[in-house]
Amino acid sequence: MSLVRSLGLAVLLALAAAPARADAPVVAAASDLQFAVAEIAAAFEAETGMRVRLSLGSTGNFARQIRAGAPFEIFMAADEAFIADLHADGLTRDAGDLYAIGRLVVMAPHGSALVPDAGLDNLAALMAAGGITRFAIANPDHAPYGMRAREALMARGLWADLQPALVLGENVSQAAQFALSGNAEGGIIAYSLALAPQVAARGTHVLIPEALHEPLRQRMALLNGAGEVAEAFYAYLMAPPARAIMARYGFVLPAE
Repeated sequence: MSLVRSLGLAVLLALAAAPARADAPVVAAASDLQFAVAEIAAAFEAETGMRVRLSLGSTGNFARQIRAGAPFEIFMAADEAFIADLHADGLTRDAGDLYAIGRLVVMAPHGSALVPDAGLDNLAALMAAGGITRFAIANPDHAPYGMRAREALMARGLWADLQPALVLGENVSQAAQFALSGNAEGGIIAYSLALAPQVAARGTHVLIPEALHEPLRQRMALLNGAGEVAEAFYAYLMAPPARAIMARYGFVLPAE
């Protein structure tokens, strides 16, 4: 358990009365957190008067930027392996904390011929009939949700045949945009995005069984040079108000 987590809300209480830094710390957050972390950051500012800036993108790209010296203070990765690698190279303050386990869904826009189902059976049937022209996932070369989507498709024997129709998003948020654009039959995206009202209203989704892919164990860490506001926000991310928001967006929460 990290020192910041052990301090918990005491950090917040000590800092709440302190003047906010002019340069709010930047949090590099995996794009599956788009809606959840925005709510958490707003609640944190309302409760403490302290502000963070959010940068959303793919975990793999953020890891490369951190190695290149990007001035992030917290890294919320969608795959804990990236945190472990950065920690091994001395780029994080400690090994960090597991903050959530993510889930995948298959999602289709309203009016699509694709009918989402847990076993991807309808996707397989449509592919066999030539009915899939565009299907979106995050880029598996650097986005954990794309890596897991590829695993699920491979487990169902669909990966090779789906190649001509694949549309790759730079991250899972962009994959969701592509899947629901109206030019695609659908895609595999993050459950947390599918649950957001502005996304849910545009289509239907079904959870993909966890047995079809490796778990999306999501870990975060303070980066070297993180300041007091970043420490406070990190502690807040592990506190009940933030955990409640994460649960509402479908994340499985680790035991406290």
